[in-house]
Amino acid sequence: MIANYGYMDGSGEYYITIDTDKCVECEGKMCVTACPKALFERVTDDYDDDVVKIADSKVKDIRYQCMECKSPGHPVLPCIAACTPMALKHSW
Repeated sequence: MIANYGYMDGSGEYYITIDTDKCVECEGKMCVTACPKALFERVTDDYDDDVVKIADSKVKDIRYQCMECKSPGHPVLPCIAACTPMALKHSW
């Protein structure tokens, strides 16, 4: 399943997409600890699988939470680099 977390406003679309079918394959869920803003949290989905999602309290300001990592000093985002099954994507 593809899960989209984020929002769209007049300046663009700001979504983090998680492919939960791929996320299930990852035992370490290293994106959770790699994110300096603690956007990700581990949850058990409706199928009793251990997956990652964006914390509800952080969805509405993803654009601003991710700014630090999207600066020119980070050629690869820490969450993307930590995601070994390549289950994460950013829309912007």
